[in-house]
Amino acid sequence: MTGPSSTRVRTVGLPLQHESADLHVTGAALYTDDLVQRTPHVLHAHPVQAPHAHARVARLDPTPAYDVPGVVRVLTAADVPGLNDGGVRNDEPLFPDEVMYHGQAVCWVLGETLEAARRGAAAVAVDYDELPAIVTIGDAIAADSFQGGQPTVARGDVEAALAGAAHVFSGVTEMAGQEHFYLETHASLALVDEAGQVFVQSSTQHPTETQEVVAHVLGRHSHDVTVQCLRMGGAFGGKEMQPHGYAAVAALGATLTRRPVRVRLTRAQDMAMTGKRHGFHAEWRVGFDEDGCLQAVDATLTSDGGWSLDLSEPVLARALCHVDNAYWIPHVRLHGRVAQTHKTSQTAFRGFGGPQGMLVIEDVLGRCAPLLGVDPMELRRRNLYAEGQSTPYGQPVRHAERAGLAWDQVVAEGRVRDRLAEIEAFNAAHPHTKRGLAVTPVKFGIAFNFTAFNQAGALVHVYKDGSVLINHGGTEMGQGLHTKMIQVAATALGVPLDRVRLAPTRTDKVPNTSATAASSSSDLNGGAIQDACDQILARLEGVPGDTWEERVRAAYFQRVQLWAAGFYRTEGLHWDPATMSGHPFKYFAYGAAAAEVEVDGFTGAYTTRRVDIVHDVGDSLSPLVDLGQIEGGFVQGAGWLTLEDLRWDDQDGRLLTGSASTYKLPSLSEMPLDLRVTLLPHAHEDGVVHGSKAVGEPPLMLAFSVREALRQAAAAFGPPGTSVELASPATPEAVYWALERARSAAQVTVP
Repeated sequence: MTGPSSTRVRTVGLPLQHESADLHVTGAALYTDDLVQRTPHVLHAHPVQAPHAHARVARLDPTPAYDVPGVVRVLTAADVPGLNDGGVRNDEPLFPDEVMYHGQAVCWVLGETLEAARRGAAAVAVDYDELPAIVTIGDAIAADSFQGGQPTVARGDVEAALAGAAHVFSGVTEMAGQEHFYLETHASLALVDEAGQVFVQSSTQHPTETQEVVAHVLGRHSHDVTVQCLRMGGAFGGKEMQPHGYAAVAALGATLTRRPVRVRLTRAQDMAMTGKRHGFHAEWRVGFDEDGCLQAVDATLTSDGGWSLDLSEPVLARALCHVDNAYWIPHVRLHGRVAQTHKTSQTAFRGFGGPQGMLVIEDVLGRCAPLLGVDPMELRRRNLYAEGQSTPYGQPVRHAERAGLAWDQVVAEGRVRDRLAEIEAFNAAHPHTKRGLAVTPVKFGIAFNFTAFNQAGALVHVYKDGSVLINHGGTEMGQGLHTKMIQVAATALGVPLDRVRLAPTRTDKVPNTSATAASSSSDLNGGAIQDACDQILARLEGVPGDTWEERVRAAYFQRVQLWAAGFYRTEGLHWDPATMSGHPFKYFAYGAAAAEVEVDGFTGAYTTRRVDIVHDVGDSLSPLVDLGQIEGGFVQGAGWLTLEDLRWDDQDGRLLTGSASTYKLPSLSEMPLDLRVTLLPHAHEDGVVHGSKAVGEPPLMLAFSVREALRQAAAAFGPPGTSVELASPATPEAVYWALERARSAAQVTVP
């Protein structure tokens, strides 16, 4: 090849800022709802929300709404020309005749202004016949209220292993869900052109699925609907399935009125109407040998799926596949089931069930270590996977040594041994304040549970002046995916970054895309972009020119195709959902964290003093982006585990923590006073674009170290060997009651 190949620019691996950082911090970045100001004659949609958790709609009369000035149309089930369903499982009526959760929309009002639509919604006359409601997961278990499949992951002979174990313990672990609280609430803007084509701007992680749902609601084909996602102001999984119904409402309204229609939820509506991280209930038995090595785990995990399935089945599957976390367990039996309750339909959230499964085993080890007389840190370290071992579902644990390498590095660089001695001295001198330090590992599988989703497409255009435009199927929600994709394209073509521009994600550019989820988007879309660039470079072989621009122009005059559609599919994956076995993940991401906390014995309030993290991102595509993802994921995980306490009224199913004033989010004051993050060196991953690894979800589970450090601090208020049961989230109140129980144990032992 002639040209500048010997001086090709390599931007992969450079610590670049987010490609839209300047737009973000100056307020110039456009989001879906910002486009309303640029669109004339927009109608605004407002929901009519049910005041019951479970009820039958006995009468719905929209007539009074039309007496409200500015009301244009009331959308009801009678207006749907296609399928009245806002999901993909045919279990989520867009306009329901049976209310399944408090705040569910039974119809939508379109108005010239949002205030007119709101007043019109208040005028709609609805009568309800209230029905019995199941609100808590405990009530669902007692009522045998379940939905979907009930899978089992099994290996070995659990009963025999428990019978032969030197130590057997049992218990229950419960954990709350989590509100996504993305900065941008759900938003859609739909338009219909002169030919009847529907164009939807949507804040969605899954434009193709949004397109499909809009099409089936309208009774149209997918080629009649185009969905674009400009960017999202956060998503965290909450915009993977949940945006579709809102986009369909906007599209239906636009189709009927021939005017643009905007749907944008208020914060209160978003929290009341949209799904959250699944809460889980787990009953378990565990066996250890004389050396404290895990021998068997028998557990039943029940997730709170809410009123419909949504993504609850794959979330449960991933939870079952992550109960082992980074630990070798020879004999395993894990049952799973999804409870049906009259609450919002719980959905994807960063980690997608993995954190809930991993929390079970971390809680088991944290509670059992004192009962075994083994230091919790040592108990975890000795049970880590070793090379040659496999997961309970049969996948070999490749690069198992990296869990130990990350662990040992965080212990060494964090001076953990020395600090443990310092903490022991501090605790002895401070009867009313205690400190705790814990180290926890992470092993997280990367790929979609559903094998078919592990594919991606991309479109790369090279123009005659040498500039490059790329489009891929992934969506940008602030995580830096577009930044990485620009770096991949620039490196592949050997051009400077400023020669590459990335266009918004659209279904008429790259079709049949998978959701931007499962931490796989850089792997998938990066592979597709690399493929497209390789095709273009192959066509440029032999084309003369001293510069990139000269070669491109010469290629045009030689009638060489200067654009390409790239495609990537993840190889080596297979999964049998019937037996819950196979090779579902491309690789595992590893990490370890050491957290130190200080707890006030009078209130349970605590401070996270220091956190050290070593995390495996392979050969980083963009180190600054990865660093931000690790820090952000960790803090979000700490929020789930220690602060964010979702509460519903047990009687009417109303969300009690429906705003930032009642739902506590992590902020700067909850950040560790000293946070140190290191990328695991020498961690190249074969078979992935530039040897990189996913980074979106795995760091969230590093926050287990904070919860376990709180357990250690609470235990320090009691006698040596005190086993502490700690609620999740471990709020200051929960920590206070945990340390009070430890104090009570100390009083019992006093002669």
